Amino acid sequence: MAKPILIGIYSDMADAEPSSLELEPWLRREVDLLIAAGRIDRAVEFRKTWRLGLPGGTAAAVEQAIRELAAQDVLMIVGPAIGDNAMIATELADELRLPMINYAGAARARSEWMFHLQLGSHEDEGGLLAHYLAGLGCRRIGVAHDRSTLGRRYLEFFRTEAELLGLDEVATVQLFPQAEEAGSQAEALLAAKPDGVLYLGLGESTPAFARALADRGWTGPRAMNTAGLRGYDPDFARRVEGWAYVDMHSEDNRTLQAYLAATGHSEGSPRFREALGHDMGRLVAEGIARAPDLTRTGLKDGLERITWLPAAEGREGTTMGFGVQDRGALKGRYMVMRQWVDGRSAATD
Repeated sequence: MAKPILIGIYSDMADAEPSSLELEPWLRREVDLLIAAGRIDRAVEFRKTWRLGLPGGTAAAVEQAIRELAAQDVLMIVGPAIGDNAMIATELADELRLPMINYAGAARARSEWMFHLQLGSHEDEGGLLAHYLAGLGCRRIGVAHDRSTLGRRYLEFFRTEAELLGLDEVATVQLFPQAEEAGSQAEALLAAKPDGVLYLGLGESTPAFARALADRGWTGPRAMNTAGLRGYDPDFARRVEGWAYVDMHSEDNRTLQAYLAATGHSEGSPRFREALGHDMGRLVAEGIARAPDLTRTGLKDGLERITWLPAAEGREGTTMGFGVQDRGALKGRYMVMRQWVDGRSAATD
């Protein structure tokens, strides 16, 4: 009997098995479909590890996890999920000549051996948010951003698009990434009399900032980046009631709807997770099936041969694929503006 293909899965958001986004079931489903179809000719086994990376953990934990999986002779690794950790992993992927697919928001986490299934984008979200606020008629924008590399990068790309749209950044305040109080920042921002408010960051400071604005009577347009995905936790959604945010799924996506109908997932299951899991599973399965040989180089070549694969993420018509020097999987309108209304995620258009 042929030896199985080994695929690694690295979760950088916990030191023990996470419950919020366990990718293996999605990967297993898509791999098994291609085994049944005869496109993969042997068993596929998954090797998993959990090491808490940045910002709560360490960069060393990221390196330890990846080297641990590499030592088990995996042909590919899925992960990490956080941008800072994905950039650390990118250097290791190239050093080890080991294909990896991260699902962070950092376009910088791409290289010859590091592939990227975007979960938002540090570079693209700012532009989307600028267009959203401009579309509401906002011209004077007050911005709060995390005091971090992530927050500053979001801000940099927002400013580029805001300038082109004629938006005026009337006030800018910084928040500690894990702030629990933001009264002074809210007062400084509102003193500039903005007609729209924007938050950019990881999201742990968002409830404090949102509460501070609400306590001071702000009910105007307010938006945030993919930090709003935390709203699938009901407590977070309650704290950010009325905030618009960047999501990764749309009701008009026929690939997502077909997948949900086929698998019978309940209404309580976050749609962005279903979309992400389905897309990652298909990329891994197709990468294996299209590999010219079962080596790490072969799987890298297999990933590069994926083109025009319908994506469950984004609006209808979003596709996935890689190519030579092309490492961003999602093509098209893969990000969607939504809003938290009565604890539920609602489309804004």
